[in-house]
Amino acid sequence: MTAQAGTGRINQKQRTRTAIVAAARELIGTGAEVTMPLVARAALVSEATAYRYFPDLQSLISEALAGVWPSPAEALAPVADSADPVERTAFACEFLLRGVLAREGAVRAMIAATITKPATATARPGIRFGLIDHALRPLDGTLGATDPEAFAQLKRDLAVVVSAEALFTLMDLCGLDPQTAVASAVRTATTLTQAAVRTIE
Repeated sequence: MTAQAGTGRINQKQRTRTAIVAAARELIGTGAEVTMPLVARAALVSEATAYRYFPDLQSLISEALAGVWPSPAEALAPVADSADPVERTAFACEFLLRGVLAREGAVRAMIAATITKPATATARPGIRFGLIDHALRPLDGTLGATDPEAFAQLKRDLAVVVSAEALFTLMDLCGLDPQTAVASAVRTATTLTQAAVRTIE
């Protein structure tokens, strides 16, 4: 094989990989179900080819989502001037959950994969943690300084609520429509944060 032919094969492989990721990203953006056959069809490749580049759907979704979510500072820019952790937490919760709804099919697929293979859970983006940390910045010098364990517990409590799992529980098991489910989670996140703030007033 000539050097030129080898370079051509490498370039073709890169184009194929790029096409698969782009197809996955576009499908994710619709909020619809995301499966390897659907991605392969959209990328105009066989399912077997898609699996040669990505061993499972989870790894493909992870790569497709890379860089899609804004940083916590960018996400919370509308409340950047607020020193109220309750307002900031409510905004962060709603931001995350609306983002989950916009990518619902992909998020459900990621959760399903990590439930069946817990060891792969670290591959999930974990967007909530950065948002929660940033939202609670005003408490760093108060609750964070005087009672670090209570501050850490608040973050853990919020991680349960500011989450796709909580949203899907409210929708799937409690029967709430998406908008009502988001509002319910935001209300719970607000209540938790208000309770923590009252301990330092």
